[in-house]
Amino acid sequence: MPNLIEHFEPLARDYDVLFCDVWGVVHNGVAAFPRACEALGRFRSRGGTAILITNAPRPGAAVARILDRLAVPREAYDAIVSSGDVTRGIVEGRRGERVFHLGPERDRPIFAGLDVGFSPLEDADYVVCSGLFDDTVETPEHYRVTLAAMRARDLFMVCANPDIVVERGDALVYCAGALADAYAALGGKVHYCGKPHGPIYETALEAAAALCGGKPERQRVLAVGDSVRTDLKGAAAFGLDSLFVVSGIHAEELGGREAPDLGALDAIFRAADVAPKGVMRGLKW
Repeated sequence: MPNLIEHFEPLARDYDVLFCDVWGVVHNGVAAFPRACEALGRFRSRGGTAILITNAPRPGAAVARILDRLAVPREAYDAIVSSGDVTRGIVEGRRGERVFHLGPERDRPIFAGLDVGFSPLEDADYVVCSGLFDDTVETPEHYRVTLAAMRARDLFMVCANPDIVVERGDALVYCAGALADAYAALGGKVHYCGKPHGPIYETALEAAAALCGGKPERQRVLAVGDSVRTDLKGAAAFGLDSLFVVSGIHAEELGGREAPDLGALDAIFRAADVAPKGVMRGLKW
């Protein structure tokens, strides 16, 4: 049965570095979680290094500005590594090719400063998917024709955010991962830039090395997240311990944030073949 813990501090003693998810752990898309921010700050004050690792399809600097608006204090983290950063590396490597950007205008900073030419789908050499054009009303079903047209041309898709859904306030909205999975189901080629895939963890490990004066041992790194599919499975595949936070996308299916169903949690963990070191209702020191 999963180990439900009330406070992070006893577990934190065993780790030097945190790879902490952002959306669902540190904020809910509308406001910061003060206790989570405090816990990260306390971990840092004891000499730990806290790296926010996020599937946000934006550069880390743009994520920092969003966190500022949500009142997440800069003292809560040392660095940010985003799937947007990994995506930018791929786009740089395909210089001169025409890209169709599948996603909202707000995600355009992912291309800032890059030598990239945009084109309509029918003329594109590849696709960068950062999300739905309007995730307030659309679902992946709205993209059936678009994905079929991409598959007909055998276009390569770069998925800048492998999340399927995220919380926005009290609602769940679809992300780029939902479209990427639908495209892959059609036989399309997809490169996933964020969790649970390795490149974002390698980038985070390099960031930790720069901050710590050398790469930390993986057994001294703890991944914190609210998604079994991305956070827990990604950490396990990369050889990291994990802490599961119930307050995010799985909350309602697990009996709610305050009284999670440990039996349901155990079943989900077993099905995913993951074994987090602990479960918390919300990150709290």
